Amino acid sequence: MHQSGKTSFQDVRDEVIHRIQSGIWPQGTLLPTEVELAEEFGCARATVNRALRELAENGVVDRKRKSGTRVNTAPVKQAKIEIAIVRHSVEEQNAIYRYALVHKEITAIPPWLAAQLDLPITHKVMYLKCMHYADNRPYQFEERWVNIDAVPTILDADLVETGPNEWLLSVVPFTDAQINFCAVGADADLSEFLSTPTGTPVFQLERTTWLQNKPVTFVRMTYHPGYRMSTSY
Repeated sequence: MHQSGKTSFQDVRDEVIHRIQSGIWPQGTLLPTEVELAEEFGCARATVNRALRELAENGVVDRKRKSGTRVNTAPVKQAKIEIAIVRHSVEEQNAIYRYALVHKEITAIPPWLAAQLDLPITHKVMYLKCMHYADNRPYQFEERWVNIDAVPTILDADLVETGPNEWLLSVVPFTDAQINFCAVGADADLSEFLSTPTGTPVFQLERTTWLQNKPVTFVRMTYHPGYRMSTSY
């Protein structure tokens, strides 16, 4: 790595690649932690995080929360999932976007989510239900829990005019995300919100984002019947 000026994420990325290619870190090697690498390279942890995220996106390393970062044994291309603003997704289809805040409250975190995010069951979150429409037809039902400790400014946010999806992406950075996909049968609530018969198969996406080691939000998004998602790699 160069010794002049500030260490960039490209410097860190290139040095990690050099160590992998030269055999210093062979396939399957568990890399030092972000804190250790930041101390070694004399840079911020966020700089190391950005470098490792790019390497993970390119299939060079595999990153897992609480398990660390390993050199991939069989580097592969990985699909890229964009965390998009719903309004933009609807407008890109030449449809008129409409949003409605259905429910908002400050409450204790559900036990299942507290266990998932490693938070105490007394922890307070903002719980939201929202609807997104395309040409006045149901497009997406959004159910979201926001960690108030990570995003205290959300208490003063106008979530009637701007949905939490758009507000969070414009205000709060995140360093890590986990996304799960599944197909579910519409229950009574989804049937009502998405205007579809009970039991209809619908596409559901769950996403958790973190800022360093602090969870920011968990959201469950359920789409209208027939929705299709595309990725690139």
